[in-house]
Amino acid sequence: MPTIEYYATGRRKTSAARVFLRPGTGTITVNHREFANFFPTETQRMNVRRPLVLTDNAEKFDILATVAGGGVNSAAGAVRLGIARALVSFNAELRKALKKDGLLTSDSRIKERKKYGLAGARKRFQFSKR
Repeated sequence: MPTIEYYATGRRKTSAARVFLRPGTGTITVNHREFANFFPTETQRMNVRRPLVLTDNAEKFDILATVAGGGVNSAAGAVRLGIARALVSFNAELRKALKKDGLLTSDSRIKERKKYGLAGARKRFQFSKR
């Protein structure tokens, strides 16, 4: 018996998340770990659950996500975007509500590269007049 599955990719900073939505009871698994163990703070957990709560789908789907790269905060952002995109592939009518809340917009802010002759991306070495 084939199972129905909705797939989407989410990215944030250097994190990339593959998200699978399957009909279920609302269990979220990230990298084969329990959701609460992977995201230590309540803010991160709220951030990830936001698209599900907004569309009233929190108890309708089991979510399986694999995240590679970046830190925990960028992983949370990547999973959130992946969930939002997967929900749109499940039901296109949810797009308007998710778009209005800014959940389908990829956060393009990444670390600026270090420039030569400078201490960092913008910080300069100490100036000495004499």
